[in-house]
Amino acid sequence: MDLDDIRRDYHAAELNRDDLHDNPFEQFSLWMEDTIRSGVRDPTAMVLATVSADGQPSQRIVLLKQVSDAGFVFFTNYESQKAEDISGQAKVSLLFPWHAQNRQVKVCGRATKVPAADAREYFDSRPLESRIAAWASPQSRVVGSREDLLKKFEEYKAKFLSGEVPLPDFWGGYCVQPESFEFWQGRSSRLHDRFSYEKLEQSGGWRIQRLAP
Repeated sequence: MDLDDIRRDYHAAELNRDDLHDNPFEQFSLWMEDTIRSGVRDPTAMVLATVSADGQPSQRIVLLKQVSDAGFVFFTNYESQKAEDISGQAKVSLLFPWHAQNRQVKVCGRATKVPAADAREYFDSRPLESRIAAWASPQSRVVGSREDLLKKFEEYKAKFLSGEVPLPDFWGGYCVQPESFEFWQGRSSRLHDRFSYEKLEQSGGWRIQRLAP
């Protein structure tokens, strides 16, 4: 398989310092709104990178469920591999790969658990079968077969026949509190536009710098 010649040039847009909002959360919201309006599938999908206790990086796609100046929130099983990694190393990275817009956003920061009340509110908003699946799936653990998983799902489905599904004590969310952002806009000839936002601890503001592609 020859992959050398698989490439394309980027001509969609440009990104200049004057285009950027001083607040990276506002800039992110603008780009997210553009992405949603464009009709891209799964605009809230983001790659979450964590590091295990022995230093092994790991990545997976999760869905952004909330964003505010407090951070980026996603939900998961607290016994999953990602949660195990975060318990030992809270520093994580998020990447939004918006290929259709020739854009990427990278966020680096620390992940902390959201309050149980927030997890409960979101959990209750999920479709019934998604709530049941949270109980049935021992996320990241070895299972004998898909049939075993479906059997467990049916058992919990029967148990929660009334539709009242309690929040599992092993399920909740994380808020990634950013320390840096990077906004990437693809440009022609691989001379992409890249801008970083670095958190200024004393002032609470952000230092914005252009990066070489």
